[in-house]
Amino acid sequence: MKRYLIFGAIGPLVGGFLMLFATTVTSGYWHDTNWSEIGKFLGAFVKTLQYSYLFGIIPALMVGAIDDILYHVRRIPPAVRMLIVAAIGFAASSLLYGSRGPDAGITQFLLYGLVGMAPALLSSWLAHRYDDAPQAAHST
Repeated sequence: MKRYLIFGAIGPLVGGFLMLFATTVTSGYWHDTNWSEIGKFLGAFVKTLQYSYLFGIIPALMVGAIDDILYHVRRIPPAVRMLIVAAIGFAASSLLYGSRGPDAGITQFLLYGLVGMAPALLSSWLAHRYDDAPQAAHST
């Protein structure tokens, strides 16, 4: 159960930040930046955080379910499981978002792929670190 809480809490937060970053990079927002522009960017992130959770909780839990299924396959080591989940997150988000718009190219494909890969990898690592602890047996 901790695994799903980790994916539900971390995934939309990191994914929403990276989605806003990828969108601003492809729009040319970062060409002439100063500290006030960075403050506006962080302000926009805080204001849109509720929408990141609204639209990102279901995909994050779906990736968490894939991680949970792979966790129960005993032959898959944790590092390989993290890489599989990261690859699935990269493929899903890059195919959904990466080929949109007139400037579709490798940069846009990679940026939007990172939107899915980074939260999936981070959440899978945290789930391995905190959820995979052996449970103590209780006597009756």
